[in-house]
Amino acid sequence: MLKRTHSCQALRPGNIGETVVLAGWVNTYRDHSKALVFIDLRDREGLTQIVFDTADVPTEVVEAAQGLRREDVIAVRGTVRERGGGANPKLATGEIEVLASELEILNKAETPPILPDDHEAEKMNEEIRLKNRYLDLRRPKMQRILETRSRVAQFTRAFFHDRNFLEIETPLLIKSTPEGARDFVVPSRLEAGDWYALPQSPQLFKQILMIAGCERYIQLPKCLRDEDPRADRQAEFTQIDLEMSFVDRDDVLETMGGFAAALWQEMLGVDVGEIPRMTWREAMETYGIDRPDLRFGLEISDISDLAAKTEFGVFTSALEKKSPMGSGVVKAFRVPGGAERLTRKMTDGYSEWIKLFGAGGVPTTKCNGEGFESGVARFVEPIADELMERLGCEKGDTVFFTADTWEVATKAIGELRIKVARDLELIDEDAWKFVWVVDFPMFELDVESNRWVALHHPFTAPNPGQEGLLETDPGNCISAGYDLVCNGSEIGGGSIRIHRPEVQQKVFDLIGLTPEEAEMKFGFLLRALKHGAPPHGGIAFGLDRLIMHLVGTDNIRDVIAFPKTQSGGDLMIDAPGPIDDEQMKELHVRTVPTS
Repeated sequence: MLKRTHSCQALRPGNIGETVVLAGWVNTYRDHSKALVFIDLRDREGLTQIVFDTADVPTEVVEAAQGLRREDVIAVRGTVRERGGGANPKLATGEIEVLASELEILNKAETPPILPDDHEAEKMNEEIRLKNRYLDLRRPKMQRILETRSRVAQFTRAFFHDRNFLEIETPLLIKSTPEGARDFVVPSRLEAGDWYALPQSPQLFKQILMIAGCERYIQLPKCLRDEDPRADRQAEFTQIDLEMSFVDRDDVLETMGGFAAALWQEMLGVDVGEIPRMTWREAMETYGIDRPDLRFGLEISDISDLAAKTEFGVFTSALEKKSPMGSGVVKAFRVPGGAERLTRKMTDGYSEWIKLFGAGGVPTTKCNGEGFESGVARFVEPIADELMERLGCEKGDTVFFTADTWEVATKAIGELRIKVARDLELIDEDAWKFVWVVDFPMFELDVESNRWVALHHPFTAPNPGQEGLLETDPGNCISAGYDLVCNGSEIGGGSIRIHRPEVQQKVFDLIGLTPEEAEMKFGFLLRALKHGAPPHGGIAFGLDRLIMHLVGTDNIRDVIAFPKTQSGGDLMIDAPGPIDDEQMKELHVRTVPTS
């Protein structure tokens, strides 16, 4: 076999006159005559034009080239020369071509069901591409994404290796523990009736590693959660998982924020600056979401005190509502210039759309500079001056309101803020806005079961000085959790962990775990905490989401080599699939018919 000397992206005018060997796939084929054949040869690096010309090479070489078709695998020996007919500025190798003297056909390809063409892929059904993923991955875009993913992994390992982190693997066959999503489970062949779970994260193991004295841990683990996929989530995904001992929150945020800034500088040449911090309460009140997108304005204001001065039934009835977060609220934001940019059809559509989030509709009005007109103007007339001052209204602005319980009104108006920004193209797509969200509530109350639920997970510690609230007022206990948000997407989250067994037991008690249940599910952790656990904390970055940001896609399946569909299937290998009766017998399981 001809041994290649260069990639298909490597040759430049400085190589003219050299004899080279290239290998790859036939990307395009052009037969100008029986005496002259052109092909573009492709490998993962790029393209090079190859010329077969009977004026310069044996006739049998050109005849063999005439039989080439797209996706045939070949190797070519030839001489680099200046490109005849002028340069192609669209190609990095566009100033040269290779005049072939020898051709080796390594593999003939059948007519492919899809072509590895970025332009064609945009028009193609995604299921067809996933079924033929080995062809889809040949596309230049997909090769660049895989290269980016590899570079990020290499950079990550080097960054944390330089900071004295140890890369340590944790097991894939573990015990089922409640962590918020359903576990994937695996039957044990050797222990009839018992089951392993696949890890949703290495959370407990990395805490055990801190107790074991490893002090600084990193891993790029596979995590598995049996939950419905969506555009930015897969049942099987990869984390950059880290933990540190003898640290507080500031230490973790400084180190991990430094990593994120260094990664963006390395991959994109972008200086994200010092990453600001925002409390959970501030994020929810100002942006209606705990992962705020700071690339645009449209800040939200709570106007409940003003709404109470009106006789508008939508407002007053909402203020009388009660929920775990207290009394109902009225919230609003203004859209600068909305009177001209927002049509009646759009605003009516928002009132229907917002019902998806539990709200009854979107009261609306317009500012005329002296007060309000149209919509609910007559209802807000008693508070017009105060409302204009509170929101900073100017002539031509549109104002949107929501009124409901705090939970419903906040979520609904937060989602509306994002939709309006997208519809009016207010988002700066070239901007990078990072923010740490901190000071989350430790718990939220599950109304149906009337018990507390850990907002992050039950191993998150209270903020220093908050431990006493676990017994006296858990609803107002603030956790030492934190999320790193980039452009409205959570790319990492973590916390300072509980390192004292009595505090961990109090949390288990609050979330309704009996001592027996805690022992059964987490006994190994509770025992470990009793043997000298250091203060520790960490974070997990979603590697797939990082890559999505860096390559500019909103589809997580673009950044995973072999992803699952929305229904959790792998179309290329046709998984999941049945197993035979003998295998089920060995595993002590059987199929139960569905009704």
